[in-house]
Amino acid sequence: MSTTDSPLPTAVEAVRAVQRPAMNPPVRSAGRFAHIPLVIATLLLVFPFYWTVVIATGTNGELNQYPPKLVPGTHLLENVRQVFTTIDFFGSMGNTVVVAVCVTVLVLFFDSLAAFAFAKYTFPGSKVLFGLLLLFFMLPAQLSTVPQFITMIDLGLVGTLRALIIPAAANAFGIFWMRQYISGALPDELLDAATLDGCGFFRQYWHVTLPVIRPGLAFLGIYTFVAAWNDYVWPLIVLVDPSHLTLQVALAQLNVARGENLPVVLAGALLAMIPLIVVFLVFARQFVGDAVKGAVRG
Repeated sequence: MSTTDSPLPTAVEAVRAVQRPAMNPPVRSAGRFAHIPLVIATLLLVFPFYWTVVIATGTNGELNQYPPKLVPGTHLLENVRQVFTTIDFFGSMGNTVVVAVCVTVLVLFFDSLAAFAFAKYTFPGSKVLFGLLLLFFMLPAQLSTVPQFITMIDLGLVGTLRALIIPAAANAFGIFWMRQYISGALPDELLDAATLDGCGFFRQYWHVTLPVIRPGLAFLGIYTFVAAWNDYVWPLIVLVDPSHLTLQVALAQLNVARGENLPVVLAGALLAMIPLIVVFLVFARQFVGDAVKGAVRG
């Protein structure tokens, strides 16, 4: 039988013809109602913020009327003026910015450094230490309030902003999150190449690891900044100097001073949201941009 009469090419072409649709399935357009659940979920998430705006721009009388008013009012400037005259809003915001920024920077550094050691190095007791870390991660934060307060008294830090920054400089969640992220995002070959080039532990962390894990750091930065900004219980306990109050504690005093004037309180809360929105937009752009770059490179 000649080569041209061989059935092998025909068989191969038949297999390829059968497999080609499976390898390149047709792109199907979304149905007309496919995005309705997403739209509904988005509206449910946005409505509390919109309702805050409606109440903050109204008065107590409009708040109690029936049916409720569903459009923003015209009293926002008056409510904001009452916020500024009742509490030291900008002083409290400055204290909160200092605490949130310092805590975020320290958490990003210490948590990523510890996570790098847990993820890529084996040392005596590493598994035991990581198990203890997971145990502390599962314990309620309220259990450490009394020992933490006693420690701040012994250090003479009660009433200062350092009493908010030092205990929050590292946390179990951040170490666990970054350890899992580094394990999946950082190839061992990069560290081996860095070792051959003479890089030690810290140079591997600074020059090799940090550029790779920026998306994970962006998420941790958003999470840490928001948690530090919204913290209320611990600042309420440890801050005894009125000039060192954080924004959330000051807003709680606004509620007492204005006698349940909810529009004024929510006007203050609305102002307190602005820095969070800015931080989210900045870090989220970094997070999404690096994630897309990584997908394109892969």
